[in-house]
Amino acid sequence: MNKSDIVKSPIFLNRNRVGRIYTGGKLFAGFFGDEPVDGFLPEEWVCSSVEALNEGSDIENEGISTVRGTDILFSDLLTEYKEEMIGPRPDFPVLVKLLDSAIRLPIQAHPDREYSEKYLNSSYGKAESWIVVDTREDACLYFGFKDKMTKEEFKEAVAKSYDEPDYMQPLLNRVPVKKGDIYLVPAKMVHAIGAGCLILETQEPSDFTIQPEAWCAGNRISEHTMYLGLPADIALDVFNFDIFGEEAVRRAKKEPKVVYEKGGVKREALISYDDTPCFAVNRITVSDSKTDDLIAPAIYIVTEGEGEIICGEQKTAVKKGDYFFAPYSIKGNFSVASSSDIELVECLPAKE
Repeated sequence: MNKSDIVKSPIFLNRNRVGRIYTGGKLFAGFFGDEPVDGFLPEEWVCSSVEALNEGSDIENEGISTVRGTDILFSDLLTEYKEEMIGPRPDFPVLVKLLDSAIRLPIQAHPDREYSEKYLNSSYGKAESWIVVDTREDACLYFGFKDKMTKEEFKEAVAKSYDEPDYMQPLLNRVPVKKGDIYLVPAKMVHAIGAGCLILETQEPSDFTIQPEAWCAGNRISEHTMYLGLPADIALDVFNFDIFGEEAVRRAKKEPKVVYEKGGVKREALISYDDTPCFAVNRITVSDSKTDDLIAPAIYIVTEGEGEIICGEQKTAVKKGDYFFAPYSIKGNFSVASSSDIELVECLPAKE
């Protein structure tokens, strides 16, 4: 397959399961049609040009997507065909994942850009958003400290977690969730994905996580993984101790806003650039209709139903679980149609 032809149409990618220290993946059965089994590949990285930071892994290019039916790296297309892929933008700074947690993930926070530039040699932090796609029984998220917490008090809690693995969990707000819930997770905000959540996550393009709990489901987390190789005291500066209680949860929860609804087509803003300059997330629903109100460059994930993607004379059937990258070269020349119903999530890079 010729690379110069690939970048002139919607780019579909091979499945891209990524290893983590936690188990999950069973809920991928209802989304992708996988076997309903939990394991240590609980994440699917979508249209990814980011390499996973998995300590001790010898998997080459782990986390980076490849073009469907080939071994062509998505990251190579972004470099070699920049104009066709992203147009006049300097880069395409967004990473999309689907992740299913069978257990509570370690309590964590992610750096903002200033912290990343100072300590991690990167211009990107890791603000992120979550759309709850499916749940198991009693699914929940943990977001924000319950009560006011100082760095010194948090350091004491971290020390106690070595001997009491669940010591830190009660420090956070437990938030029950259901399918369709939307949350924005600002950089530096303490959080943890609870057991039983299949989440579509849009984030800045990094894999930076400070997770100072010593254990994850009975597995000891190395100091390097806990602190990204940084001194513990510096690593803990990534946590914002100023927002806590119900205020933290209130800030995180988002509601969809209808932008357009007519003739069987509805467009909703889920995360807007007013919420964060780091990315935007929209939802498009087409019912026995067609729309060309689509953006390129962008990442699209079919979250419900079925239909077809039309680009010039090319028509590609799609269904729930399919995803693709719309390169700049097809801007204004592609559409989605369905004789029944189809729902897509549209993920956009940082505001220029």
